[in-house]
Amino acid sequence: MYLTILAAVILLSLILIVLGLPGLWIMVASAVTYNLVVPGDPIGWFTLVAVAVLALVAELLDISMTGSYARKYGGSRRAGWGAVIGSIVGAMVGFPVPIIGPVIGAFVGSFIGALIAEFTGGSSAGDATRVAKGALIGRVVSTVLKIGIGFTVGIWIFIAAMK
Repeated sequence: MYLTILAAVILLSLILIVLGLPGLWIMVASAVTYNLVVPGDPIGWFTLVAVAVLALVAELLDISMTGSYARKYGGSRRAGWGAVIGSIVGAMVGFPVPIIGPVIGAFVGSFIGALIAEFTGGSSAGDATRVAKGALIGRVVSTVLKIGIGFTVGIWIFIAAMK
C-alpha cells in the first residue's frame, strides 16, 4: 500500500514539474517520508542524498540556463538577469490559461525580461529580439532538462523503494 501511494506521489510530482511547480522537492520529501514511515530502511541514505543533489542541480540549471542562453545569443549580463527575473515573475504571475499558465508565463517572462533589459541597455530592437529569443530557448531547454531529471529521480526512488 505504501508503495502505491509513493508511486502516485511520484506521478503527480512529475506533472507538477511540467507545470513549473516544485515537483522535484515533493519527490525528495516523499522519499524521506517513505523512509521514515515504512519499517526498516527501505530507501538507502545514499539514494536520498543523491536524489536531493539531483534536485538541487536541476534547480540551478533551471535558473542559470535562461540567462546563459541570453548571453549566448549576444546579450549582456543585464539581459541574462532580465531573462531570469522575467522568468520567475512570469511563472508567479502566470498566464490566463488554466493549468499550464505558469509555464507559459515563465516562457513569456524570460523573453520579455531579456528584451526589456537588452533594449534599455542600448541595443537595437533587432539585437534585443535575438537575445530574447535566446533566453526563450534557454528556458525551454532548462524545462526539458528538469523534466528529464524528474523522471530519473522518480524512477530511482521507486526502484529503491521496491527492494
